[in-house]
Amino acid sequence: DSHCLPFRLTILSPNPNMDIFADTADIEEIRKLNELGIIDGVTTNPSLIAKSGREIREVLAEICELVPGPISGETVSSDAEGMVREGRWLREIANNMVVKVPLTPEGIKACYQLSDEGHPVNVTLCFSANQALLAAKSGATFISPFVGRLDDISSEGMQLIQEIRMIYDNYDFSTEILTASARGPMHILEAAKIGSDVVTAPPKAIWQMFNHPLTDKGLKAFLDDWEKTGQKLGQSG
Repeated sequence: DSHCLPFRLTILSPNPNMDIFADTADIEEIRKLNELGIIDGVTTNPSLIAKSGREIREVLAEICELVPGPISGETVSSDAEGMVREGRWLREIANNMVVKVPLTPEGIKACYQLSDEGHPVNVTLCFSANQALLAAKSGATFISPFVGRLDDISSEGMQLIQEIRMIYDNYDFSTEILTASARGPMHILEAAKIGSDVVTAPPKAIWQMFNHPLTDKGLKAFLDDWEKTGQKLGQSG
């Protein structure tokens, strides 16, 4: 939609790389991942904020300062007017704050208004391609399909990502697909193969991406062989 194009082009232009977001409100977990240089943003929700045991504005402000990329903070009202009001409040926290609204008629209405005002919006709790189409039509910056929860009910979460990718590419929607509810490395891998713009996952799942027994075995062999030489790196003489 033309009403939000100026904002997208100047603030959140499409990224040719797949971004990885951490799905957590745990500051220490975010700090550890951020130090590796591998996360591009953070997603939170009311449950994660409640689990932190801290005041929401304080937590979100700290995350926004720590990670320069998009940080999603979720509204809790059920009506569009309340979501818009809360969304404006969230956006006052930091420029990289993204307003998260649910995929309901009131949420879509709020998304349209917030996007029209130039605020980035993440439409969450998406479980169908039809819902994703509505979010894109309303000017959403991100759409968050929940693949793990679909798998939980014996549905195909990744099939939904494929369907949304096809629809968005058919019409050149600028809304980015943010694969959510990723339960482990395989969800992240499949999302990347399909062409999801972003995947958000708990820190545990991101750390698991490093794991492979042959890496551990190979490193141990290299270090054992080096130790036998009696040499030291970084020391002269």
